[in-house]
Order: sequence, then C-alpha cells, then structure tokens
Amino acid sequence: MKNLIEKLVNTFGPSGYESRVRDLILETIKDDVDEYRIDALGNLITRKGTLKEGGKRIMVSAHMDEIGLMVTHVDEQGFAYVTNLGGVRPLNCMSNRVVFADGTEGMLCARDMENGKIPSMDKYYVDTGASSREDCKVKIGDPAVFVGRFVDMGDKWMSKTMDDRIGCLIGIEALKALKDSPNEVWFVFSVQEEVGLRGAKTAAYGVDPEIGIALDVTLCNDTPGLVERNLKLGAGPCIKAKDGSLIGTPWLNNALYDAAERAGIPYQIEVLRGAGTDAGAITLTRSGVPSSAISVTCRYVHTPSEMVDVNDVKQAIKLLTVFLEGKIEK
Repeated sequence: MKNLIEKLVNTFGPSGYESRVRDLILETIKDDVDEYRIDALGNLITRKGTLKEGGKRIMVSAHMDEIGLMVTHVDEQGFAYVTNLGGVRPLNCMSNRVVFADGTEGMLCARDMENGKIPSMDKYYVDTGASSREDCKVKIGDPAVFVGRFVDMGDKWMSKTMDDRIGCLIGIEALKALKDSPNEVWFVFSVQEEVGLRGAKTAAYGVDPEIGIALDVTLCNDTPGLVERNLKLGAGPCIKAKDGSLIGTPWLNNALYDAAERAGIPYQIEVLRGAGTDAGAITLTRSGVPSSAISVTCRYVHTPSEMVDVNDVKQAIKLLTVFLEGKIEK
C-alpha cells in the first residue's frame, strides 16, 4: 500500500492532464475488474460484479487530478507567469518549487510585493533559470504542479497530492478486496474535480447509478488555533453529513454508520461549511442519485505537505469494502 501511494502522489496529474495517473491506476487494477473504459473527458470507468437480487448499482468515485498552475505568458527575461488550476492559495505559493510535465523545475515567486501583503495570483511567476523568452523551456498553456516529496512518518504520511490520490488508493484497495457482493459496483477515477467536479458529472450520467459514494480527503481541525475541533487525524474515516455541494442522503449515511459499527470501525461525522466532492455532482445526475462520501481527514490541504493518518486510510478501505459487500436498504 505504501509503495502504491508513493507512486500515485509522485505522478504528474493536474486538472485536465490526468493521463499518467490514469495509466498507473489502470495498470494496477485491470486484472481485477470485469470491464473498463475511458470516456470522452478522460475518466477511467470500471465495473466489478453484476447486479444480483436485492443489490444496487453503485458508483464509487475518487478524483485523479491535483491542483496546479498554467503558464499565461513568458516575458522578455524568460519569467513564466501563471494562473491557478483549482484551489491554489496565493499564500502557499511563495518560494515553493513547481515542476512541469517535461520535468522542467522552477521557483515560484511574486513581483510587486507591497508592505508584506500576500500577492494576488496574477503577480506570480516561475523562474526556470532562463535568461530570455527564447531560452525558456516552458510556453503558454503548459501546466505545472507543486514539488513535495513523499515522507513516511510512521503512523502518518506527508506529501503533495494526498488530495485525492488517497481516495484513489482507497478505491483501488477496496476494489481488489471486494470478492462477493449482490451489488454492481462501478469504480470511477475521475478528472477535473478541482475545477468544478466535472469528470464525476459526465461519468455519473454514463453509469446511471442508484447510489453514489465519493472518496476524498476532508479538512482536519485538530491543529493549534482552530475553533471547531470536530475532525481529527487518527479518529477514523469520516462519513459526510454536509459540505458546500452535498447534504449526505440520511438513509444512505445510516447504512454507512451500520457498516462501520458491524465491522468495529471508528468513524467521524463530517460537516463542512464549504468545499465539495464528486458526490455533489453525482447526486444531481439525471433524476437524482442518493449520495454520500467517505473521507479521510487531512492536515494542510492544498499545500505541498498534506498529511494523513495511515490507520484512517486502512479503516476507510475496510469501511468501503464492508459497505459494498452487503445489501443496502433504505
């Protein structure tokens, strides 16, 4: 499991450019699924099992994309100005390194810093060491991601892109562990979640599920200075009651609570004031889909040093597997 997550987080895959991540996942799971396809947007859509009496058609979705940057122009001195791909915070940009698809690295800096104020995104540029526009190795439209190496801290892992390669890991491991189920389970590895839940929307339309489950990270509140200390690292996976894109379907959440209790899995109930996951897109598909999410708490989300608890990840895999193995009743 550790080797796989290290490969996943180190694979280049900002929003709209997820093909390398998709290739890695497909190579990992292709012998464990009954069918797979890649849709027009680039989602990897796989099926495991066939519908049996009393079963449901379930879509489980984890997004492959990571936040990143894209070059808007290169000036005469060879500095590459950038805009954000997804939820990049200007505060987290200063003096961080980024890497482009071809392996070119650079330092992310900002011009016109005034009185210690945080610069807006249009002030940021990447210094690749070029001395002129002609000498610069990157061009307009080139995407980049943050550099943040994987660190094994014992019970915790730290790296860039835990959001949402951890969700991908949970989906992969549950897919492999799922042996017998009355349900037809569609494991989807989606694109462009960070820029508006786009991949899950088209994938759900194609799958037409009866139940939707997103796999993602969620904001952790257990660090100094935070008031609402309701979600903690190491306290178990989270079952989503609400976020900015979804109210978790009550009867479905009850089924998830029941699965956790049957398996002796500690869990947390997640209520977020904002943000969203693929479940928000799935639930609005066609005539509506009862949906929820299984989340893993993560410190320092959308930075190059996101941190999760290994035990939360293992328990999330177990929770998802137990849930998918049984009949799901309202």
